[in-house]
Amino acid sequence: MWACVWRFLYGNYFRFWLKWILRLLTGKCELQRLLDGAEVGARRTLSVEHSLESSKNKVLRNAVHVEEGEVEKCVRDVMKEKKIEQKDTGFKTNLHISLLQISGYKKLYLNVENLRKIPYDSENEEHEEQLIELWNLLMPHKNLKARISKQWCDIGFQGDDPKTDFRGMGLLGLVNLVYFSKHYTNEARQILSRSNHPKLGYSYAIVGINLTEMAYSLLKNGALKAHLYNLVSGLPQMEHFHQFYCYLVYEFDKFWFEEEPESIMHFNQYREKFHEKIKGLLLDYSVVLTLQD
Repeated sequence: MWACVWRFLYGNYFRFWLKWILRLLTGKCELQRLLDGAEVGARRTLSVEHSLESSKNKVLRNAVHVEEGEVEKCVRDVMKEKKIEQKDTGFKTNLHISLLQISGYKKLYLNVENLRKIPYDSENEEHEEQLIELWNLLMPHKNLKARISKQWCDIGFQGDDPKTDFRGMGLLGLVNLVYFSKHYTNEARQILSRSNHPKLGYSYAIVGINLTEMAYSLLKNGALKAHLYNLVSGLPQMEHFHQFYCYLVYEFDKFWFEEEPESIMHFNQYREKFHEKIKGLLLDYSVVLTLQD
């Protein structure tokens, strides 16, 4: 309760007076102090984002909702509103980068969400080609005898037709699986092999789709901001989301075998434990979670 009271008092009273005092002392507004000499990355952009969202000024509040093509004009509008000289190139450049990152994150989420909403369609030739590509990448020395086949269980699907397993994450689940298998083929095959362990085995494809849901939820609730703001000094792209997914797959496999669960029946318990671990890592302002690391 006291935390809620403090947030209310700070947001409605103390913050205004603190900003006013600091401006008198430094001669700079809050945005100038945040952007002055700060390195590009999460610490700067998250601070700028919070400052803009908390502002009582409509121009500043609207800045966090601009699209990529509007960023340059928005920077000029903010500088005019805060009476910052247009020749202040340092401020202009830094604010431009932060607004690109903020708008890029929102656009990335929309792109990921749109892909997730596309249901897998066995009548769609492109969808079918991606599914067959996944098989060929993971099982290069074993021919798929039929499109509907128990062989799909060999790479961790639940039944004869994988399309039923994509219902929750739509095409996004398949695209993630194919991306990891194509860009990290050796790692994907090694993890598939490990997933067939007689005691610690798990369903590779099903777990992969489950990790797609984890990556998606972290993007949706904003937890990936620090990672992406540190990784990309501009617009985060779909490629960066796929790369984060690859990190999750690789790290979950290590985590699973380190934990040595009694059986796959405890999957949800260990999945949640892994989820909490990742959320903890993402709280660090300097975080960058990539497979290369």
